[in-house]
This record gives sequence, structure tokens and C-alpha cells, in this order.
Amino acid sequence: MEQKTTVQHIIISDELPEKQQYLALHSTTGWNANGFFTPDQLYEGICNSWYSIAAYDDQQLIGFGRIVSDGVYQTFICDVMIQPSYQANGVGKKVMTALVQHCQQQGMKSVQLFCAPGKKPFYEKLGFIIRDTEAPGMTLFLDK
Repeated sequence: MEQKTTVQHIIISDELPEKQQYLALHSTTGWNANGFFTPDQLYEGICNSWYSIAAYDDQQLIGFGRIVSDGVYQTFICDVMIQPSYQANGVGKKVMTALVQHCQQQGMKSVQLFCAPGKKPFYEKLGFIIRDTEAPGMTLFLDK
């Protein structure tokens, strides 16, 4: 069982994290386990975000989340990740709160997101609801 870390003082920043710290955090999630993207592509993706949030404990990146948006009506929260030893300590809630507040400040009317398996209850606690089963969204993988 992974050791949980007690959170003392978390710093939230809207500046992009340093590339190596981001890649180290990203590797803890297992999301790119199939190697769909190179490290450079992963970092370039976050650099092209509409808005992002990084969470630090001292100087260590422990959380991240970003928004892809046209700035008018389409808004999508993605890549929310918290270092496993910091999960269930309120870090994810701080990241999500900052992302949603930015959307509100920019006048967005709705926010979409994908969530990792098993994380649905976390997002429901923050007010997100499951899309209608008649319009749940779909995916097309272009390069298999």
C-alpha cells in the first residue's frame, strides 16, 4: 500500500510547471502507458492549453489540471492528475476549484470533462453530473 503524504502547505500556480517535473508527475498516472505520445508531445499539449493549474508542496509538483477551450462556449477540463501519495488530501479539490473558478470568471456556461476510471465519485462531489445516456460523448482513435 502506498504511503499517504500529509499536506502542510500547498501552493497553487497558474504558471506552467517545468517540463521534467510535469513528465515525472504524468508518469505516476499511467495514462500514457501505451506510449501514444512522446514526452515532448505531452508537454507541448499542456503548453497549448487555454488555462492550467499546478499544485506544489514546497518546490515539488504534486498536482496538475488544464482546460482546453475556445474561450466562448466550449470548455473541457482534462489531464487532472495528483501524485498518488497526495491523493485524498484535498489537492485535487484545490486544482479543480481553481479550474472551475477560472471558467466562471471568463463567463463560461458549462464545463465538460473526462475522468479516469474510479474517479467519478470525486467529480460528483464537486457538482459534475453524468451526461445523458443518449448523448454521452464518443471517441474516435485515428492511429491505432
